[in-house]
Amino acid sequence: MATPALLLEHITCVFASRERAGESYVAVKDTTLAVGAGEFVSVVGPTGCGKSTLLNVAAGLLPPSSGDVRVLGRPLVGINRVSGYMFQAECAEQWLDRVGLRGFETRFPHELSGGMRKRVALAQMLILDPKIMLMDEPFSALDIQTRQLMENELLELWSANRKSVLFITHDLEEAIALSDRVIVLSAGPATHPIGEYAIDLPRPRDVNEIRLTPRFVELHSKIWHAMKDEVLKGYAQSRKK
Repeated sequence: MATPALLLEHITCVFASRERAGESYVAVKDTTLAVGAGEFVSVVGPTGCGKSTLLNVAAGLLPPSSGDVRVLGRPLVGINRVSGYMFQAECAEQWLDRVGLRGFETRFPHELSGGMRKRVALAQMLILDPKIMLMDEPFSALDIQTRQLMENELLELWSANRKSVLFITHDLEEAIALSDRVIVLSAGPATHPIGEYAIDLPRPRDVNEIRLTPRFVELHSKIWHAMKDEVLKGYAQSRKK
């Protein structure tokens, strides 16, 4: 079996309780997931279940309480530098072109629309040619039209470069439309994977058109059936807070 680009193995994350001094709670429990070379993997689950916690662990921003993270076969020590944070002039111009922002180089963030700001964030991540892309609900704040345009842009860029992607989303339709594989998490606390689904939809894809196909509808129904009870649990827990 080929070495995964990213491997989270038996990850558990324990935090101090905010409500009860001296107590702790398990946010993520014994979770293992892998992203292969050039694979697009999405993680879905109820709101607040720990999806972003796993991404922070993968990024090296949060050390797990137990478990191991491997990047390109090597143990992760410190920050996982999978994305660029500084522009290199020639690369910046290339990626600003690719994401449709040539001519906006000198604008301040407040002068850009929500969609443009997301394009800037995407260019920032791609500019140093990372082998792995970690994305935490990047399009959730956009209106549906802009969101679908950005999803198609992401797929086009990914198809051209075939980076490994770990994509966090609460939107099951988005996960299916983008991914090679979808991992479903349980409601928290002690969130863990409850299902893993291969997405056998043809590529290249248009996220609008693919949603209308019978196979997409079938996959959505199957995965939603597996996660519906967990979403309801998560909703009930949020009502108690």
